[in-house]
Amino acid sequence: MLAPLDNEKVFKKAFTDKIVFTQFVKDILEVDIDVDKIETEKQFKPKAMFIDLKLDIFAQSKDKRIIIEIQRVEYDYHFDRFQNYFFSTIIEQQKSAKKYKIDQTVYSIVVLTTPYTINQRTGEPIENEILIQNLDPETLERKKIKLSGHTQIFLNPHYRSEKTPKRILDWLDLIYASIKSPEQYTINLKNKGIKRAFELIDVEKMDAESLRQIKISTETKALHTILENRGIEKGIEKGIEKGIEKGKIETAEEMIIDNEPIDRIIKYTKLSKETIEVLINKLKDKPLNTTK
Repeated sequence: MLAPLDNEKVFKKAFTDKIVFTQFVKDILEVDIDVDKIETEKQFKPKAMFIDLKLDIFAQSKDKRIIIEIQRVEYDYHFDRFQNYFFSTIIEQQKSAKKYKIDQTVYSIVVLTTPYTINQRTGEPIENEILIQNLDPETLERKKIKLSGHTQIFLNPHYRSEKTPKRILDWLDLIYASIKSPEQYTINLKNKGIKRAFELIDVEKMDAESLRQIKISTETKALHTILENRGIEKGIEKGIEKGIEKGKIETAEEMIIDNEPIDRIIKYTKLSKETIEVLINKLKDKPLNTTK
């Protein structure tokens, strides 16, 4: 059984592995990269463009020619946010340059683990498996002139296109299978990067703490789905689908309002402490029942 790659900890566990990272980059970007260190939660100090960004996964090649950043996006954000991160990473390379010259090529890969819910500025929905934003200029004849090479790629495995190259499709199949069909999947284990990722996200090989963190993350995600869609059947169904029951939430809420201790709430609802703490924060403005 595969652990879900829409889970932050699972995603970082897989894609910070050097074998997975370098093969993923090679297949998606057709770029060979030799990295020394792969960082998570990367921040630039001082901030670039006054933006306090935090990159999920960040690495640069040993020869300092290439910078790669990978973002896992669980919920839709507007594309301006992705562009801010991308441009800030480019500008970061320019802060110490004396002649505005940027020697490193910046590549950004955004992995969206849910279908798009945002529209183009024209109002048309975005339903693409791959979107590519390249900063190189082009002539009137639409011929690209390679000046910078800075590129941002958006991947969404929830859409399918016959034009998607197999080298990319194999990775999208892995991501999609881990989310939608973790027990019955078809993935390309001949790809060494995918095989290594499979080994890392195989639930049967994970330690107890990793499994606990996955449970907490899944629970919390489902909780937010239910709370944000309160009274909307579709939202409740999505929450239940992700492994949490509406009844447990309602019981926990009642016990919190009755000022029951957390340990007791855990015992009766089987929810994690972290999930209950999220509920407590949601209900903190409601008066507790102190008449018991």
